[in-house]
Amino acid sequence: MPPAAIIEPAELDCDNVLYDRDRIYELLPQRHEFSQLDAIIHIDKDANKFAAIRDIKPDEWWCRGHMPQQAIFPGVLMVEAAAQLSAFTQKIVYADHQGVMGFGGISDAKFRDSVYPPSRILLVAEVIDKRMRRYTCAVQAFVEGRMAFEGEIKGIALNL
Repeated sequence: MPPAAIIEPAELDCDNVLYDRDRIYELLPQRHEFSQLDAIIHIDKDANKFAAIRDIKPDEWWCRGHMPQQAIFPGVLMVEAAAQLSAFTQKIVYADHQGVMGFGGISDAKFRDSVYPPSRILLVAEVIDKRMRRYTCAVQAFVEGRMAFEGEIKGIALNL
């Protein structure tokens, strides 16, 4: 049985784009194929909760080789998208910090559903530890209202 949703997917307005791809990657260093977020759609700094969208297209670079008979969005890219949402939350929480959160680890990861292109993933994060040097977010990913992934992303401060 999956845990309770950090934010219920039905409560999110996917048309409410607060940060588009270009604005997200003004804050984050990832580029090209590793830009894994399409939009930030929810920011609640008081509750430490955030949400983003990742649209999965059938012609992405990994589709040809990751289960070619029926492409499945790789779990490692789902983790990367969740890590980028976590790094984004750090940039909002610590707006004056010039560094960026690097991937420090993952715990309690569970994959609960496969993601097939084309589809839209809703990613949600709740900041659970705001220490600058060891930042942690609980994360979940939903497809068509079903939880596809959950875990905790741990970040470490990088000075790039």
